Amino acid sequence: MAMVQKKNVEDLNVAGKKVIVRVDFNVPLDKTTNEITDDKRIKGALPTIKYLVENNAKVILVSHLGRPKNGPEAKFSMKPAADRLAELIGKPVVLASDVIGEDAKSKAAALKEGEILMLENVRFHKEETKNDPKFAAELASMADLYVNDAFGTAHRAHASTAGLANFLPSASGYLIQKELDFIGGALANPKRPFVAILGGSKVSDKIGVISNLIDKADTIIIGGGMAYTFAAAKGASIGTSLCEPDKFDLANELVAKAEAKGVKLLLPVDTVCADAFAEDANSQVVESGKIPDGWMGLDIGPKSIELFSAEIANAKTIIWNGPAGVFEFDKFATGTRALAKAIADSDAISIIGGGDSAAAIEKLGFAEKVSHISTGGGASLEFIEGKVLPGIDCLQDKEIGRTFAAGNWKMNCGCPDDAAKLINELKPLVKDATSTIALGVPFLAIPAALEAAAYSNIKIAAQNCHFEEKGAFTGEISPLWLAKMGVTYVIIGHSERREYFAETDETVNKKAKAALSYGLKPIICCGESLAQREANETFDWIKGQIIGAFKDIPAEKLCQITIAYEPIWAIGTGKTASDEQAQEVCAFIRGVIAELYCDKCAAAMTIQYGGSVNAKTAAGLFSQKDINGGLVGGASLKAEDFSIIALA
Repeated sequence: MAMVQKKNVEDLNVAGKKVIVRVDFNVPLDKTTNEITDDKRIKGALPTIKYLVENNAKVILVSHLGRPKNGPEAKFSMKPAADRLAELIGKPVVLASDVIGEDAKSKAAALKEGEILMLENVRFHKEETKNDPKFAAELASMADLYVNDAFGTAHRAHASTAGLANFLPSASGYLIQKELDFIGGALANPKRPFVAILGGSKVSDKIGVISNLIDKADTIIIGGGMAYTFAAAKGASIGTSLCEPDKFDLANELVAKAEAKGVKLLLPVDTVCADAFAEDANSQVVESGKIPDGWMGLDIGPKSIELFSAEIANAKTIIWNGPAGVFEFDKFATGTRALAKAIADSDAISIIGGGDSAAAIEKLGFAEKVSHISTGGGASLEFIEGKVLPGIDCLQDKEIGRTFAAGNWKMNCGCPDDAAKLINELKPLVKDATSTIALGVPFLAIPAALEAAAYSNIKIAAQNCHFEEKGAFTGEISPLWLAKMGVTYVIIGHSERREYFAETDETVNKKAKAALSYGLKPIICCGESLAQREANETFDWIKGQIIGAFKDIPAEKLCQITIAYEPIWAIGTGKTASDEQAQEVCAFIRGVIAELYCDKCAAAMTIQYGGSVNAKTAAGLFSQKDINGGLVGGASLKAEDFSIIALA
């Protein structure tokens, strides 16, 4: 997957603004004293918090702690974290007694520049993990800007990690930026040789990681419990070692894929095995694949250490995720310790992928000798796997003018199975696209489309919505429920809706405002008929549509909106506006936005061209200065054609 640069906290104008910051203060607490036993996560957020304080922001922090099940529980209060932060930063941290209640809102409203407020545990509300749009809107109502600095939860599409970005201008903090720079940089453009070391207990936990790294690494070293599945898949004797027999075919496929790609896939050549899973178990070193019956492998052997260490010594980039053995038992930590030392002694850029790997390198005393230790176990694993992380993907792009290819399937491909099939065909074709990609699918296909597109770079759009949340509007679709389902975009005021269903600029405006209020991102359509173009009415008509659609929409909401210019005479007719015609009108639209708001707002606005866009015409249209992509009809129903458009 291609890396897309996201805005950093320094890209926001934070002075005098209320900034809500998602931090990861899920710190371990002593069960008896309730005191923090490890404050690394709080220290990790300090650079972002200090920057905001020093630049006169009003800082509102939101985090979870533990796993409360039924509302507020005193043992999961954020008070210990707020107190520790106050000590570390050297200034008071006010703690709200609730999250979105009166106390939180009154304290947020009273904040002065440079002051810090900590909200109570966000998981005291079940709406948090459901990414409930109303809950996210309540959180957002306290602030002007959103910063996510919680990489450890970035793989979760929760209200405070992803939902907030649907309501506020957004950026990453320094902690997430560091993760993107190190892990993202290693995956996108590694210094070579690039060596990946993977351990842990199960192949099933690392299938996607191994598969993705085969396309990127020069060498993959397999250790830990999952090495025994690879050995057993070849018919070797592994005794009572950890094993997943249902993954034998997969293990052999991965070995074959690595060989076909010219990637070295190294497995242990010897094993330290034991007669029991215990610190004081009897142990012996045997050749890999020759573990006696009743014995289990718990660590790599000395020849494996020598083989793996030599490979590490030659590396220029290293990613390590998962220990080589049962490092919790000192007797069986030799392999993990040796790999950690080899990494620490190397000259390579070394990245430790969170979780057990981070715990191991800390425990073994090598933390100061590696380039980067990830703060997210599950998040770093999914990032290395190539999955799109919702808590990062939702943030604003650093570069304005990024191409946005949106498909509109209209009444086609409404069968859920057909929709999922098309999306699954499209995903591998566009996985390296730097463009924004969305598909406007029929309503019945939305659940299947969302499932098929999960963790990919494809977003799902609805083709319309009503402007009311509920009521006697038979056949209409509530914007609230679209948001609850996980829909990202909604197409508003499409020319066919205007022509066949008498939509007006007023209803388009109502729908746009309703969509924004629930965290949906409207694609607002405009366009003229052939008669209007021939009568030289194009610009007056378009200006009226834009003014009407944007009535009473504040400037801070513009980052959520896309405009699609689609000349009615070019929709479904096979006719396409020339590059120059499309550019002329899109430039005019940008000028109208500048008049309504400001030049900076206009420059940042995403403007698509729609009207018989296809694989042959997309590149020329998208290269125009004021065209940022296309709203695509029939060509979006063919995976290969739409991939060409998305990559144009």
